[in-house]
Amino acid sequence: MYCLLHSTEFLYYVFETTVNFHVIVLTFFLLTIIITYFSFMSSIPQITMHHGEFFVTYNKKFSSFALFEGKASTECRPYQCSLKYHGSKHDNEILTQMRMWLVYNPPGLKDLELQLRSIKSDSTFDLVCKVLDVHEASNGVRILYVWDGTDTPVTEFPMILDSKSVSPPPLHLEGAPLPREVLCTLPCVGSVLRVFANRLFKEIPHLQKGIYWARFCNITCKQEFSMWKGILLPSSRVRLLSNEDGSVVDRLNRINTQIHRQPMACLCSASDIADVEYERAGYTTLMESLTHGEVTHKFKTLVRVVAAHPHRASDLCSLLAGNRCVRLTLEDPTARVHAFIHKDDGAKFFGGFLTAEALTRKMNRLLGIPEDTEEGAPLTRNPPWIWCCLKSYRLNKNDPWGTRRYRIFGTEIRD
Repeated sequence: MYCLLHSTEFLYYVFETTVNFHVIVLTFFLLTIIITYFSFMSSIPQITMHHGEFFVTYNKKFSSFALFEGKASTECRPYQCSLKYHGSKHDNEILTQMRMWLVYNPPGLKDLELQLRSIKSDSTFDLVCKVLDVHEASNGVRILYVWDGTDTPVTEFPMILDSKSVSPPPLHLEGAPLPREVLCTLPCVGSVLRVFANRLFKEIPHLQKGIYWARFCNITCKQEFSMWKGILLPSSRVRLLSNEDGSVVDRLNRINTQIHRQPMACLCSASDIADVEYERAGYTTLMESLTHGEVTHKFKTLVRVVAAHPHRASDLCSLLAGNRCVRLTLEDPTARVHAFIHKDDGAKFFGGFLTAEALTRKMNRLLGIPEDTEEGAPLTRNPPWIWCCLKSYRLNKNDPWGTRRYRIFGTEIRD
C-alpha cells in the first residue's frame, strides 16, 4: 500500500510538473508574440491629431521616412529623408502613381470647394480666397476680409409690414466703417466677404500681410441684415496657399479676364423701370466711388434699392412739396451706401407731381414689394436692379471724407 501511495504521489508530481512546464512555455510564447507585435507596431509611422492638427510620428530605431515633391516630375530624389531611408524601385513606382493621381485630381476641384458666387447658408464647405486684410474688433473677434473676384449671391430682404418699426439696414457688418487707407486697398470688382473668427489661428499673423491666398476648410456662412457673413467654426482650418496652387491659378486666370464688368446677378434680371440722363456713361461700382481719389464726383451705377427712409405716402408727398428729403439705401456686390433724394430732385425722380397712391406704387416697385393683388403674402422681397446716377458731396470742407454724402440725380422711375 505504501509503495502504491508513493507511486501515485510520484505520478501526480510528474503530471503537475509537466503541466506547469507547458503553461510556462505557452506564457513565454504569448509574451513573445505580444512583444513582437508591439515592436512591429512601433516601427509603423502613426498619424495622430493634436489640437486639431495632423502629425506623423515614427520610431527612429525601426522606421525611416522620405519627403518628395508632389508636382508631376520625373525626379524621384527626396528633398528630405531620414538616415536609414534607402529608396527602391517599388517606392518610385508608388511615387509616380501618386503624382499621376494629383494630375487628374487637382486640389481645389472637389465638390465641397465653392467660390463666393456659390456660397450657401447654414452648410459647411471649403473656400479658396485671397485674404485682403485682418481686423480685430473691439470684442476681440477677428474679421478676415476675403475675396476671389466673384459676386456673392443676391440676398432677399424681409417684407416691410410696419414702416414705423422698421430699422434701416446697416452699411457694414463690422459696425464702424474701415479706415480710408484700408478701404482703398480693397478691389473695386467682386464681393469682399467678412469672415469672423472667435479664436486665433496660427496662420492669421501671416494673413495680415494681405498677400496670401488661403483655403478655409469647413467654413460656414449665414445672412445678417441680408449681408453674407462667413464664420470659422471650431472644426474649421486655414491653409496658406502659394500662387502656384491649382485653385489659385484658376481664380487668377478668371480675374485677369474680368477686370471690369457688371454684377453677374443682374445680367439676366436688370429691370428697365428707371431712365438715366447719362446713358452712355461708363459703369462704376460703389466701391470704385468709395475709393475715388476725389471727394466730389459723378457716376452711373447699377444698384438695388434695399431700403427707403421714410417711405410712407405722406412722407413722399412732403418730398414732392419740397419739405423734406428721402434717404435710399443702395447696394451692389461691392458695397452698400446711403443716397439722398433731395427735395429739388423729388419730382424728377418720381416722374412728376403724383398722387400718394402712385408714389407708393413706384416706391414699392423699387423696394421689391409686390402688388396687393398678387396671391399670398410673401415673407421676403427681392428688389430689382436699376441704373442710377449719383454724385458725391461734402458737408464739411475741414472733414471732406468723413462728411461725404451721396445724392441721386438724373434718374427717373418709369410708370
